[in-house]
Amino acid sequence: MPPSPNEAPSPPPPGDPGPSADGAAAALAELLAVVDRLRDPEHGCPWDLEQTHRSLIPYVLEEAHEVADAIRHGNDAHLAEELGDLLLQVVLHARIASESGRFDFAAVARGISAKLVRRHPHVFSTAEARDSAAVRLHWEAIKLREQAGADPEAPALTAGPSPLSDRLAGKVRGMPALAGAMTISRKAAAAGFEWDAIAGVWAKVEEELGELQEAVASGDRGHAQEELGDLLFTLVNVARWGDLDPEEGLAGTNRRFLDRFRRVEAALGGDLGGRSIGELESHWRAAKAAIRAESGAAPATPEPAAPDAAPTPLSPPPA
Repeated sequence: MPPSPNEAPSPPPPGDPGPSADGAAAALAELLAVVDRLRDPEHGCPWDLEQTHRSLIPYVLEEAHEVADAIRHGNDAHLAEELGDLLLQVVLHARIASESGRFDFAAVARGISAKLVRRHPHVFSTAEARDSAAVRLHWEAIKLREQAGADPEAPALTAGPSPLSDRLAGKVRGMPALAGAMTISRKAAAAGFEWDAIAGVWAKVEEELGELQEAVASGDRGHAQEELGDLLFTLVNVARWGDLDPEEGLAGTNRRFLDRFRRVEAALGGDLGGRSIGELESHWRAAKAAIRAESGAAPATPEPAAPDAAPTPLSPPPA
């Protein structure tokens, strides 16, 4: 049986934890006690008692995305709140596991502390790392030895054939598709599976776009879905070459689109039904110009009207 989640933590690794450590420990103990009460079989919350590791999966993902959103908006109060929501998910999972004697929060905390000490020998041991690139090399080498079941303190083995695809399949299995694509792209490129220049990436984008257009025109939905994925994966490679973050880029586009769309709805009293393409286009351009003026940006060059085209509000707006 694992120790109680409320057991006192083991001593920290070398270094001064700082004056706030006692306060943090007390606050964490309070959270553990609250979750214990929520999961109490007799006096707990019916909803919390129904939860399982699997039922909580959507909430873990949702809270992680909300943390990222709070970071993007730079709101400290919002970020502190969302980090708390994410921490609750960790504590809940640990509590559920402790109820069947598998592991508890103390095991989770000790495990990550040990891993951090083990994978930072340049901080906690005698290894040297002059820059972040050297740190990453240490980290990956130690991680590979851990996965192989070797002593993480042993010297690194001579590099040989590596089942990179198997390791990546496990690594990206739980990731959102966009983040997984970037991870695969980076690791494959580091292994030598790479274009000689970005011109090759752009050529691949054009090739995949043409194949997607053909697949959509054919009416074969399954084929079109595959080609859409191929195009998105190639665009992720463009992002990697340009040192861009595709998740940040798409999140920004989502925010800009919704901001402009909200203004179009407001201008039309919330009713977009039955409006002509020209009317929607006019309001979209007015919303875009208003946002630019509010931000102090220079006015955009007027775009020619396209009455026979689909309304641009249905297309992701440019930055």
